[in-house]
Parts: sequence; structure tokens; C-alpha cells
Amino acid sequence: MSTHDSAQPFSQFKLHADLLRGLKDLGFVRPTPIQADAIPPGLEGKDVLACAMTGSGKTVAFLLPILNQLIGKPRGTTRALIITPTRELAAQILEDLNDLTVHTPINGAAVFGGVGMGPQEHAFRSGVDVIVGTPGRLLDHFRAPYAKLAGIEYLVLDEADRMLDMGFLPDIRRVLRHIPKKRQTLFFSATMPPPIAQLTKEMLHDPVTINLERRSQPATGITQAVYPVLQPLKAPLLLKLLQGEVQDALVFTRTKHRADRLAKYLAAHKVSVERIHGNRSQAQRTQALEGFKKGRYKVLVATDIAARGIDVTALGHVINFDVPMQPDDYIHRVGRTARAEMTGAAFTLVSSEEEGDLRAIEKAIGRRLPRVTVPDFNYESAPAERLEVPHAQRIAEIRARKAEERTRARANAERRAFHGGDRPPQGHGVGRPPQGPGGGRPPQGHGGGGHGRPGGGPPRHGGGHGHGRPGGGGPRGPRRPGSR
Repeated sequence: MSTHDSAQPFSQFKLHADLLRGLKDLGFVRPTPIQADAIPPGLEGKDVLACAMTGSGKTVAFLLPILNQLIGKPRGTTRALIITPTRELAAQILEDLNDLTVHTPINGAAVFGGVGMGPQEHAFRSGVDVIVGTPGRLLDHFRAPYAKLAGIEYLVLDEADRMLDMGFLPDIRRVLRHIPKKRQTLFFSATMPPPIAQLTKEMLHDPVTINLERRSQPATGITQAVYPVLQPLKAPLLLKLLQGEVQDALVFTRTKHRADRLAKYLAAHKVSVERIHGNRSQAQRTQALEGFKKGRYKVLVATDIAARGIDVTALGHVINFDVPMQPDDYIHRVGRTARAEMTGAAFTLVSSEEEGDLRAIEKAIGRRLPRVTVPDFNYESAPAERLEVPHAQRIAEIRARKAEERTRARANAERRAFHGGDRPPQGHGVGRPPQGPGGGRPPQGHGGGGHGRPGGGPPRHGGGHGHGRPGGGGPRGPRRPGSR
């Protein structure tokens, strides 16, 4: 554990002057606790294993040691690889890196899916100093000969537990085969489940450990509250909150479809809103996040896949429209506010069927959250519109649609069969290729009416025996030169 003091300025770490200038430009004066603990061993070249909550300042904690060591090295070789679970987090880390290195020659690139591979290939070929990437897209590039990372000296795994949740651990192990075993590794995870603990044993050598005994819980600057409400009244209650004290809000839903429907509902009630989830293109996700950061949208509706990587300065409110099913997801959601020791509020709308999930969250964070009732909200009124179609109705509609599709497919198959092998005899108004002697098909190799093609294929226009049109009743077409 570091003996450095988070109350002292960043200058205590003996960082390069150009990095200190970048920190000053950003308004960073003193390190957060995780930065005070992680930066010194990182600067010494030691492996680091840290449990760090969302919003604790961990990105700067792993970037500064790496950047400080990169400044004096030659350019043109990629020496640092940072692996993250989501596109948004990769883009945010690259943005932080660019801010910190504004007075240095260090450069970086983000490598993730949903966008073209061309600029990313250029980053590999040119040897940018730092690559920040998601496991799947990194593996896509590793199939090509240009994606060689033999010069890697520094590796970061950020939000490793989230990568476990998303099923990325096999991909991470495949990525590790493409980089040198001799390196410095900085490993950050909000929680330490057994598969992650095993991965740390495989990746780290005699690491400095930080906060491993800490219980996962939200940052201290977050004011948390629970709003009990019937499920059908959640959308009207959220609208009431947005029309009152809440000036901006990141709102989390359980599914992508609920995010779409909630955004549509809010927009219909004159709330400036955008949404971000896995079904949106990368361009749409970037536009939504940038618009929210710049204040064009009062509300950003998101799913958990986007929870990590959304970094909005001075975000006032996080609202759980749906109670997360896992306590860790609650911690990561509400960690979007009160970042870097600032303050913020986290509200959770809880229906009766979600009480069990709420109790699990309260047990995990070691406290009962206060219940709040909005005085002038009618909790008995029936909503004028439903946010979500009931599950049984959705299933019935899906089954009806599938039955209709099957009926249509059978009709198409019968129609194809009628116009294919089971055609009526010649002369009944449906054309068919000319026949050979005795009413049978022409012998193999005689090409039907003409001799232009082997193998009994249909005649070309102007076949030599008067069958210019199917059915045999049309006028003779012009004879092609060389058709005999």
C-alpha cells in the first residue's frame, strides 16, 4: 500500500513537467485515494491489482504511470495496450489520454467495433504509442499480418469484472497470446469474483494490491433514495421528477426495447431526450453521448452495457428506472454521478415485484436506502398510455406473426412447385421448353430446339427448329449465324 497522501498535490509523484501541465489544464490539483495508492507502484514498474469503484479516478491512476514512462521512449512502436469492455469506455479513456498528453508527443488510438477498420489498421501500422481496445475488435485485427504488438511493455485491464459479465474472458486470454509475457500489468476491477481472481494469478507477477478487502459500494458523494411506485406509473413518476428538481439525468432501463419506449414517451411529453444501447450504431451512440454532455439533451436513456464508459462532468442525477438485478450493476450505474469526489444524486424507482432485488442491493452496500414519496403525484391514477405491452400479449402477437409467416411460406412453396416441376401439359397456356420425339424431353446433349448449348438446356432466342417462344406455337425467330 502506498504511503502517499491524497491531500498532497500531484507534484509529489515526480511526474514529467509536461504531464503536470496537462493535469493543471484539466483542473486536477490533488489525487483521489485510488490515484494516490496506484500511481507510485505504477511509476516504479510494478504490477498493480486494484479494486476501484466507478468514478474513483482510476483512469488517471493507470494512465499517468504509463505516460510518464513513455515520454522518453522513441515513437513509432505501440508500447501500451489498454483493454476495456465497451466502446464507450474505450472512447472515454482515449479522450482522457489525449487531454493528459496535450503537451507531449504521445499519441493513441481506440480500436472497437461498429466503425470502419481502416483508421484502426493505420494505427497498428504506424505504431501509435497507446492502443485502447475492446477484446472482440482486437482479435479481428490480429487475424491480419499488420496487427503485431511485439513491442508491448505495458498492459492494462480495466473493469475486468464487467468483461467477465459480458463473456469476454476467453477473448482476453486469446488477446494475451499476441503480446509479450514480459511486461508491466495494471489490473483494475470493481469486484473480485473467483474467475477474475484466477485471471489475476495468470497475468500478474508479485503485484501491489490495493483495496482488495473493500466492500463494493457507491462513492461517498452520492445521495441515494428509493421511490416506491406501481410498475405502470413509473414513466409518469419519472416525468414528474424531470419537471421538478431534476435538471439533467442519466436514466437506466433493463432492456433496449424499454429504453426505446421510454425515450419515445419522454419525447412525446416535450422532454429533450436521446438513448444509447447495443442496437444503436456507433455513430448514433457517439452523437447521443456528445449531445448529452453538451446539454442538448436533458435526459440520456441507457442500458447497462453503456453504463461503464459514460463519463459526464458534474452529472447531477442517475435514475434507475428499473432496479438492476445485480448489486454490482447498481454500484456501476450510480457511479456515473459524484465522479472524482464530486456530489450527485441517485434515485431508484421500485415496483413491488422488484423489492427482492432492492433488498439484495441494500445488503451489498450495508445500508437501507431512504424511501421517498412525491407529495403532489397521484399514485392511484391509471396511466393514459402503457410503456410496455404485457408479456403474455407480446408472446401471443409473436406466435400470430410466426403463424402468418409460415402460411405465407407454404403458399409461396406451392406456387413455386406449380410453376416448376409440376407444370400442365403443353398447349394449356403455360409455356414449357420444347420436347423431343414422342412427347419426352429432348435427349441429353441436343440442346432442345437448337444445338447452341449442350446438356439439354433451354433454347436460346431464335433456336433452329421453330421454337422461338416457349409452347411451340410462335413464329420462327431469326436464325443465328453458326447455329447449325
